[in-house]
Order: sequence, then C-alpha cells, then structure tokens
Amino acid sequence: QVQLVESGGGSVQTGGSLKLSCAASRFTYTHYCLAWFRQGPGKEREWVASLHSGGSTSYTGSVKGRFTISEDHAKNTLYLQMNSLEPEDTAAYYCAADRSQVVFGDCPSWSSWYAYWGQGTQVVVSS
Repeated sequence: QVQLVESGGGSVQTGGSLKLSCAASRFTYTHYCLAWFRQGPGKEREWVASLHSGGSTSYTGSVKGRFTISEDHAKNTLYLQMNSLEPEDTAAYYCAADRSQVVFGDCPSWSSWYAYWGQGTQVVVSS
C-alpha cells in the first residue's frame, strides 16, 4: 500500500522560510503526478502546486515566485520550499500523489483526482 508521510512544518514569522518534505513508499509508477494542497482554518482544501514526472510544474497564483515544488527521485521524496511566508499561508499542508496516464503534461489541481494522501503537516506564520 502506498504511504505518504509529510514533515517539516512549524511556526515562523512573516517573511520566513520552511521546507516541507513528503516521503513516499511503495509508489512505483513510471508516470505520475505529485502535488501539495493546504487547508487553512475555516477554509476548504486548496491546491498549492503540482509536479509531473515528465518535468512540468504548476503553482497557484498566490504562491508563484515564493514556493518551489521539487522531488528527489532517488529518495522518493517530494519537497515544497516556501519562502517569504505570509500569515495567509497558515494551513495544514498535505501531499498527494497518483498515477498519470501521460508521459508529459500538467497535473490536475482538483483534490478528488488524487488517490493517495499524507496525514498533513501544520504551518503557522505569525505577523
């Protein structure tokens, strides 16, 4: 069974940085999508960024230029480098994964597409 485990959350002040990690086990698809979602207090879960095994990455507008999604294929680990953090970034962050049917392309941004989820890691940004 696929397992995703996030780590790296914490509390920072506005303008600070954090790097989230998501370690995947038994996720052995050749073509795949990996993504980060977040859910703030009283808000719905929203897509943050995604990465396709073919190399493409996508970001929601509010994090473009501040967040970077990447992977270390050898370590089966997904990352989210978050810089210039703002209080609005406060949320539980979840990694998600699923098989992709295409060799190259963009990954879906809707949560229902992803079959595999981590348990979440909390990020708190204080002003």
